[in-house]
Amino acid sequence: MNDLNQPAEPVTVRILDREYRVMCTPDQRRNLMESALFLDQQMREIRNSGKVSSIDKIAVMVALNLSEELLHLRQEASERREKVDQRVRDLADQLDKALGQD
Repeated sequence: MNDLNQPAEPVTVRILDREYRVMCTPDQRRNLMESALFLDQQMREIRNSGKVSSIDKIAVMVALNLSEELLHLRQEASERREKVDQRVRDLADQLDKALGQD
C-alpha cells in the first residue's frame, strides 16, 4: 500500500563511479535503485565502446537511446491499442448482427 504522505528521504545512487543524492519516498526507493543501476550499465556500455569519453556526451547518448526506445514503445502500444479497439468494434458489430437475427 502506497502512502502518499510519506516523507522523502535522501538516497545515494552510484552512476559511472560518481555518487548522486536523490530524494525519494521509501516506496520509490527500489525503483530508483533499479533505474540507477540500469542507467549505470547503459553509460558504461557506451563508455566502454570507446567512441565517447566525456561523461556529458555519454549521458546525452544514453538519453537519446532511451528516448528512442520510449518513443518506439509508445508507438507500439498505440498501434496495439488501435488493433484491440478495432477488434472490439468488430466483435460488437458481429454480436449486434447475431442478436438482430433472432
